[in-house]
Amino acid sequence: MPVTPAGAGGYVLRTATAQDIGGARAVMLDTVYHDLRSGYVPRWHADIIDLEGAYLLPERCTLLVVVRGDEVVATGAVRDRGPQAPPNPQWVADRFPSGSTAQLCRIYVRPEHRRHGLARRLVRELGDFAARAGGYTSLYLHTDPAVPGAEPFWRSLAHEVCDERAAPDGGQGIVHFELPMPSPAVPVTPHIR
Repeated sequence: MPVTPAGAGGYVLRTATAQDIGGARAVMLDTVYHDLRSGYVPRWHADIIDLEGAYLLPERCTLLVVVRGDEVVATGAVRDRGPQAPPNPQWVADRFPSGSTAQLCRIYVRPEHRRHGLARRLVRELGDFAARAGGYTSLYLHTDPAVPGAEPFWRSLAHEVCDERAAPDGGQGIVHFELPMPSPAVPVTPHIR
């Protein structure tokens, strides 16, 4: 993907390079500790430790960053696997199988850079990437509604598939969404490695 302005204020959105790994990891870890309040949990967050192996090397995965100056201020990624059961409901995992599901993940914006349209722009670019990559039939994501602003943001863009809070046991308390798959416009650009 070419380097593109991500809005006013000197923000630039681009495909992450190896030089962005430290800054991207810092945004992600700060988010899991401060916003999600889970801290680092290896079974959920192993990709954060190996961003290159998870997102930069695989052909049908990507990691995008938004930078301002020399600082990574936002991240977003596509991975080529759907939700797993357990811990997710089996029917959700069946609906979004690995291989044909592009899972949007790690869409995080540092608090002081929110409300500039960065997350919305990341979602659009990630959807376009998935469409160009080929082989994906659905765009899936899940969110923790306890994170301020997360649930209304995703409801403005996506269709709810399952709200685990409505399950008899409350499930994990997360909400699963599907976004419309954009039409592919141009061939996929190779990753910058």
